[in-house]
Amino acid sequence: MKTVSNCVEDILITQPYLEEALSRNIINYSALAVELTEPISKMLKKDVKPGAIMMALRRYNPPPTLGNSIKMKRVIQNLGDITVRSNLTDFTVKNSETLINNHSKILERINKEDKLFYTFTRGIHESTLIISSSLNEFVHDNLKNETFLAVQNGLSAITINLPQDNSKIAGLYYHFFKRLAWEGIVLYEVLSTTNEFTILVEDEYVDKAFTAIKRVKA
Repeated sequence: MKTVSNCVEDILITQPYLEEALSRNIINYSALAVELTEPISKMLKKDVKPGAIMMALRRYNPPPTLGNSIKMKRVIQNLGDITVRSNLTDFTVKNSETLINNHSKILERINKEDKLFYTFTRGIHESTLIISSSLNEFVHDNLKNETFLAVQNGLSAITINLPQDNSKIAGLYYHFFKRLAWEGIVLYEVLSTTNEFTILVEDEYVDKAFTAIKRVKA
């Protein structure tokens, strides 16, 4: 049978910012209990008193704050260089039997110009090619028989070099996403390899995004 405590936990888990603020003791328990009265009453299908919710909030035991873990601090302190590349275009095309062959022609061109930015991600139904805008016409020509789902110009990529043991740390990406969300920065794409993490944003957000990521590292 679902209890008030269960409902409080469900709500806090789905709202990590609220859970973090609660764990840092910067929330008014009484005011939050009043705010949660209506949603919890609906979840339990009966009237619930704010006092019962406040008691559940005080008893709630949040997980250790990720930012305070020793491993997390070490990883963040050891973040590598932050690199920005601008003048990029994102092409998203529908997967087809001819896509790989047509894509190989683009790879041949890229191999001749090592300073170009390039990434390719193949999903279940679609693939995304992100490349320096100087090759836009070349990409269009070689994919002219493919079905374009989206094309976006005016993008910039911000890449963060991660420490070798980053894959062993739970919640590392959360710190980046939290800071970017707080700053109101819209992410167009998110890319990663084992030791690199890249966000793609429209040019209007690049300065703000770069500053936000530096604050995570600081």
